[in-house]
Amino acid sequence: MKIAVLMENTCGARDCLSEHGLSVYVETEHHKILVDTGASDAFLENAKKLGVSLEEVDTVVLSHGHYDHSGGLLAFCEINSAARIYLQESALGDYYHDERYIGVDKRIGMLPQVCRLHGDCVIDEELSIFTNICGRKFYPQSNLQLSRMADGKRMQDRFDHEQCLVIRTQEHTVLLSGCAHNGILNILERYEEVYGGMPDAVISGFHMMKKTDYTPEETRTILDTAQELKKWRTRFFTGHCTGQKALDLMKPIMKEQLVQIHSGDMWEYFPVKQ
Repeated sequence: MKIAVLMENTCGARDCLSEHGLSVYVETEHHKILVDTGASDAFLENAKKLGVSLEEVDTVVLSHGHYDHSGGLLAFCEINSAARIYLQESALGDYYHDERYIGVDKRIGMLPQVCRLHGDCVIDEELSIFTNICGRKFYPQSNLQLSRMADGKRMQDRFDHEQCLVIRTQEHTVLLSGCAHNGILNILERYEEVYGGMPDAVISGFHMMKKTDYTPEETRTILDTAQELKKWRTRFFTGHCTGQKALDLMKPIMKEQLVQIHSGDMWEYFPVKQ
């Protein structure tokens, strides 16, 4: 399994661009997959620097309906109109961060290659998508600033537009999420319910980023989350909305089990084992 981080908030190797966004490329025996496209078309330039041919991508998965994960999708479609694009129907809704609109470009919904899902989806033996994450254990408090428009009224976003991709090969199982708005522990609980056991690796933001200092309660939640994640043999690759402060709190607990990602990170053989 080959994996490349095409976009993340921080710059890593090969002089790649960075922005507040996420995009990950995965190559398996049967598929070339793109999960999210960052906030702009900058991920296209990074792909060229990394030698990733996006023209050969056959599957695109949009993790949820926010601009920083979908902003480059229309630009991608200009160079690749054949790849199937999987998103939840609800991802095309209207979403806000306080008063700022953060939803996807409405033109995405008109693309003929878009597959609008209403829940879980099995693409084939290697790829599947799950949603319906209802748990609220250690729910990210930063979600409280995020809302959606429904029936002409603004209300708290419940993140039913969030979906996770599972890749199962003969050797490994990898779970990819965008921001884990529903909470990484709740996502893993839903994964266990659908698939049994735990994945070998998870690539996901944890949505713990905060511009101001954490409250004692928020700090405790982050530390408790790290302790819970430590119980499994899963390796976690995280960045984007996790935030450096949260990473610094979690790293001493999780050690090598927690890996910070950057734009330009690339693994020819994905190191899922610790």
